[in-house]
Amino acid sequence: MTEKNLRPATLLVHQGKDRDPYTGAAAIPIYTASTYHHPEGKAGEYDYCRSGNPSREQVEEAIALLEGGTRGFAYPTGMAAVGSALALLRSGDHLVAPEDLYGGSWRYLSTVLPQQGIEVSFVDTTEPSAIERAIRPATRGIFLETPSNPLFKITDLRAVAEIARRREILTFLDNTFMTPLLQRPLALGIDVVIHSATKFLGGHSDLMAGLVTVADPELGKRLKHFQNAFGAVLSPFDSFLLSRGIKTLKVRLEASQKNASILAERLREHPAVARLYYPGFPDFPGHERHFSQASGAGAVLSFELQEPAAVERLLRRARLPIIAPSLGGVETILTHCWSMSHAAIPAAVKEQLRIRKTLVRLSAGIEDVEDLWDDLAAALESN
Repeated sequence: MTEKNLRPATLLVHQGKDRDPYTGAAAIPIYTASTYHHPEGKAGEYDYCRSGNPSREQVEEAIALLEGGTRGFAYPTGMAAVGSALALLRSGDHLVAPEDLYGGSWRYLSTVLPQQGIEVSFVDTTEPSAIERAIRPATRGIFLETPSNPLFKITDLRAVAEIARRREILTFLDNTFMTPLLQRPLALGIDVVIHSATKFLGGHSDLMAGLVTVADPELGKRLKHFQNAFGAVLSPFDSFLLSRGIKTLKVRLEASQKNASILAERLREHPAVARLYYPGFPDFPGHERHFSQASGAGAVLSFELQEPAAVERLLRRARLPIIAPSLGGVETILTHCWSMSHAAIPAAVKEQLRIRKTLVRLSAGIEDVEDLWDDLAAALESN
């Protein structure tokens, strides 16, 4: 049985390498060396840590294997992964991006890329016709999130990939919410897949990391050149933590997704909740489209409360969830999107996109769901 024939749970545990080739240790050691001996002045497989490190290569090979790519790359943060992937674009290029996306990505696309001579158009990517209309002669890339963060808009990845192929445009997808376990974009025609591995892949809120993988070996060569030249590489220790986190992704994500589904059902019926966003509901816009390209609804949901005072009460009273601008940990995490995850987006733009002050994002952890619900229900009480 080859690695490509192994099922996801097995791939997660054994990854590309499941033991140290030198000692047989059950985990790849943390190789902290910054440089390597050149016997007789000749470089071996490794010459300098920025160019290659056995600990980092472990997770780089793992993400390529899990996503079905030819090459993977590990960076010190999710945003370093986004920026490094978009380094495939050049000054004078144009990028199409979704209106609704993570605040850090919006900040990078709207402030940093223009300084590099790259124009960005934000459109509703759930409408393929809107993408087509936004494309110009200079368009070289389409950046996507699906489900989007925080409103869970669902983009048809096959349709966008077909548009991009026809126009010879690169497609980039942030797959953080779904992970390779629930959605494999390369198989749907996407060119570059990006993860904030700080989230579900690491899974324990104790590291920062970003991952990128591609199917095309030529794109892999270009990304490797930039990674080596720019130097944004994941440290050996964080590579070890990330590899360890990936091994338990299946059991963690299944437990978190089950909790998210139960909490979503109950929150939708709660009188304090005005609207709930979660693709697991059959009547949710994009539900059918989502499940045509993903195998689960995921462990994250968003909901709007009836009034701002209810948000204040929830954030003040909740005891079990971590209140923070993150997601994907073993602990449940509550995020006030307006002031945390999407703080970088100007208020007028947030209002236009319906990212309101009453919007809260919840990343379900692996706690007992009844304890979580008791805590949330008490925090949502109006008295």
